[in-house]
Amino acid sequence: MIFNLKVSKSFDLDKTLDCGQCFRWYKNSNIWYGVVSGYLAKACIKDNFLQIETELSSEKFWRLYFDLEFDYEKLKQYFFKFGSVLSEATNENFGIHILNQEPWETLCSFIISQNNNIPRIKRIIECFCKYFGKKSGDIYSFPDYKIIAKLEINDLEPIKAGFRSKYILDAARRISDLEIDLEKIKAMSTRDALSALQHINGVGPKVAACTMLYGFHRLDSFPVDIWIKKILDKYFKNLDIDFGEYRGLAQIYLFNWGRSHSEYFK
Repeated sequence: MIFNLKVSKSFDLDKTLDCGQCFRWYKNSNIWYGVVSGYLAKACIKDNFLQIETELSSEKFWRLYFDLEFDYEKLKQYFFKFGSVLSEATNENFGIHILNQEPWETLCSFIISQNNNIPRIKRIIECFCKYFGKKSGDIYSFPDYKIIAKLEINDLEPIKAGFRSKYILDAARRISDLEIDLEKIKAMSTRDALSALQHINGVGPKVAACTMLYGFHRLDSFPVDIWIKKILDKYFKNLDIDFGEYRGLAQIYLFNWGRSHSEYFK
């Protein structure tokens, strides 16, 4: 099935899928290939339409997944009031949409992301899916936490996740036992949810915040990694760094701006 979804200038497919918020999308020529909810999807921009070819036959799902109903344009002017750095970051990265991803996959992916680089993160995740996910044609679904919860640490050796493997197991077991209930997390305030997620071994403030932002679409969640620390220390140390209820979007603009201008931090 092919969907043609009308998009505005506030949506940029390349920026959205290549900004560090997701790890199962790959670009070949002008087409992005991804695995979402166990289905292969092909996505590209044609004229003013986002064209998606997939067996996941729900236009509503894809509008939600790519966050096409949210008014990003209105936030552009809002962020300008925080000064030239955020203004520049917003202008350069405008077009990024915060995806609506599955919470377990997001949590697990950002556990894997710790002290890691994006190419290696993607390799580990693909290996994880190949060994423990369900095969459908040429793709593998993201492994169910109930399956992972039954494994032992040695079972994860083939994915070569290193120290992260024990954290993946701990997360799967706590979620499977409902010690961490993802449905209840959805109903919590962002602050309480961040605290709850950090009961998982290996999940600190950054991984918890990424999970809330990219897995629960909490736009008030503000992950702080090495790039954000550098930016805040250099440009915002004497200012109020609370960018408001949409601070998560400000974060992803600043994060990608920092990565693109590493020369500013030498």
